[in-house]
Amino acid sequence: MKAKYAVLLLVATLNFIHVFAQPHWKLKLNKEGIAVYSRSLENSGLKAIKVECTLPASLSQLVAVVMDVNTGAEWVYSTKSSVLLKQVSPGDLYYYSEVSLPWPASNRDFVAHLIAVQDSATKIVTINGPTVPGYIPVKKGIVRVPNSSGKWTITPLQKAMIKVEYVLEVDPGGSIPAWVVNLFAAKGPFETFRNLKQQLKKPAYANIRLPFIQE
Repeated sequence: MKAKYAVLLLVATLNFIHVFAQPHWKLKLNKEGIAVYSRSLENSGLKAIKVECTLPASLSQLVAVVMDVNTGAEWVYSTKSSVLLKQVSPGDLYYYSEVSLPWPASNRDFVAHLIAVQDSATKIVTINGPTVPGYIPVKKGIVRVPNSSGKWTITPLQKAMIKVEYVLEVDPGGSIPAWVVNLFAAKGPFETFRNLKQQLKKPAYANIRLPFIQE
């Protein structure tokens, strides 16, 4: 019995060390109410990105913009195309996107599975968007992103205000110059959220109320 507890204690200690050994978020940019952070990923030279901001919008408005994937090229930084592939339900879909990269890097593309879920008690909405390998054939001249996961956490505040946190971990695949990686580590997320603010003001989302979202 003592041996069993010793093993459990060891596992708990290792988990504790693993969590707190991970690099902390470092602030890269903070202006116009948009804070962009980055941190190195364990056992990888890649970085994770986190964006935080408060927006004058309803939960339904932001969820509607994110799930309206056909308009992604209007506000997501450097997006060349964004196309709905399959609508499983109002809060569950698959879409394809191609991202433009400056020369000499090749464009990237991916298929992502967006799933929106709301906690009935807190009303916090999470939208997960992991990539789906092999959903469609690889296109010539475009590098397929081998692995990526994005997560939106949308928290209601006072009336008509929400707090948004977006975390992205991505392996872009292939070879990309460091200056291009740095470009997308700070400027890309900032420009995306700056555009998002304007996207939310468009008439299509002004008075929208989604049936699967409680305000």
